[in-house]
Amino acid sequence: MLTSGNSSSHPMSFILLGIPGLEISQFWIAFPFCAMYVVAVLGNITLLHIIRTDHTLHEPMYLFLAMLAVTDLVLSSSTQPKMLAILWFHAHEIEYHACLIQVFFIHAFSSVESGVLMAMALDRYVAICFPLRHSSILMTPVVATLGAVVMLRGVLWVSPFCFMVSRMPFCQSQIIPQSYCEHMAVLKLVCADTRVNRGYGLFVAFSVVGFDMIVISLSYVMILRAVLQLPSGEARLKAFGTCASHICVILAFYIPALFTFLTHRFGHHVPQVVHIMFANVYLLVPPMLNPIIYGVRTKQIRNRVILGCCGKDT
Repeated sequence: MLTSGNSSSHPMSFILLGIPGLEISQFWIAFPFCAMYVVAVLGNITLLHIIRTDHTLHEPMYLFLAMLAVTDLVLSSSTQPKMLAILWFHAHEIEYHACLIQVFFIHAFSSVESGVLMAMALDRYVAICFPLRHSSILMTPVVATLGAVVMLRGVLWVSPFCFMVSRMPFCQSQIIPQSYCEHMAVLKLVCADTRVNRGYGLFVAFSVVGFDMIVISLSYVMILRAVLQLPSGEARLKAFGTCASHICVILAFYIPALFTFLTHRFGHHVPQVVHIMFANVYLLVPPMLNPIIYGVRTKQIRNRVILGCCGKDT
């Protein structure tokens, strides 16, 4: 059923199919997804608690890590509860405005996550290339400003997605063949010329991810050059070690994100089930891995977790 507005008509709701092609297995597939979501939520909340309570961790690297944890919580929670309801309880229907809100949160906070990773790369660059000036360059107000700019960019760049889609007429089909509302998937249900929307989507993707990846790449080129000039092999290994966690997190975020983006637009021969599984992985695996990677690789956080566990035992 379509609801008419002043300049558009839209359905009351959409039907999210979940994982087409794996309907028989969806109930069991939900269990590992649920486990990953629980790990993501508990891991990121633990990370935030440690950073908040330990004043020695109120440094740029950990403040950016706290921003990443908040972003991961929002990103995973915007899709996973509904996805689990679809896979376990066949709750396939999603209200129209709830779908647009989901589109906004997914794309805005994906942009924020990319921006936070860029800010973390800049932090590593300053820490390694200008170690004596690190605390004076990246003071807390500067870190807060970077975080606010990244957040504002995500909101301002993504808001037009929802506004433009809400002003367009929809066809009779209300079926979205995946487990959450994504901009391109919703756009395919529109009965109008969507070239402007698609063009704007490409502009946002390349201006956000393209810019962030260029800054990240340049930062690590400068870091690599500085590290290779260090006289001692031990110092070089230590410098590389401080960047290892961040590089792992970057790869975990950008590889599935780029695969999902490219297959939505150009991967017409990629099996639908592969695309949908990668789309789910893209929004769930990075939030799950980030606290694990930093918990294992960062000595201060690892020690706090161990002390917390030992304290509970005693």
